[in-house]
Amino acid sequence: MKRTMDWIVKSDEIIFYLLNKQPLFLIQIFRWVTHLGGALCSIGIPLFVWLFGPLELREVVIVVYFSLTLSHLFVFLAKRQFRRLRPHLSTMQATIHGPELKDPSFPSGHSTAIFSVVTPFILFDPFLAPFLFPLAIMVALSRVILGVHYPTDVLAGSLLGTLTALGFSHLYF
Repeated sequence: MKRTMDWIVKSDEIIFYLLNKQPLFLIQIFRWVTHLGGALCSIGIPLFVWLFGPLELREVVIVVYFSLTLSHLFVFLAKRQFRRLRPHLSTMQATIHGPELKDPSFPSGHSTAIFSVVTPFILFDPFLAPFLFPLAIMVALSRVILGVHYPTDVLAGSLLGTLTALGFSHLYF
């Protein structure tokens, strides 16, 4: 078990450093993309769809909000349980491209949010998958590229958001 954990930690660090060192133009793109997983967009965009979108999407938005709420309860509890330091706080070689966050790193709330939001829309209309899934992946990657999360943080958040959305979608649709 110790060897497995050591391998995961080492792999996490290697992938982190590969993704964290990007040219400035990519950093600028990912600074914008990362906001799609923030509270303003993950709450605001579904609200916009609720207010101005087709009526048949209202059920999807309900699933999104249930998924978003429950998944973030899990994020809150996991951050308190694991208390993983953010990369820029645990190593001097991490480059941070934005605010220096101090709260625990694991799991990524942005990754959880974006996957909680896009998964119900993809399940409702699979035609959206080629557009929404890559966007969600970019948000998750942005968290590593910007230096605020390790790859396992965004992987855990992505899985948490997806599984919560799948659960609520199965119950609701």
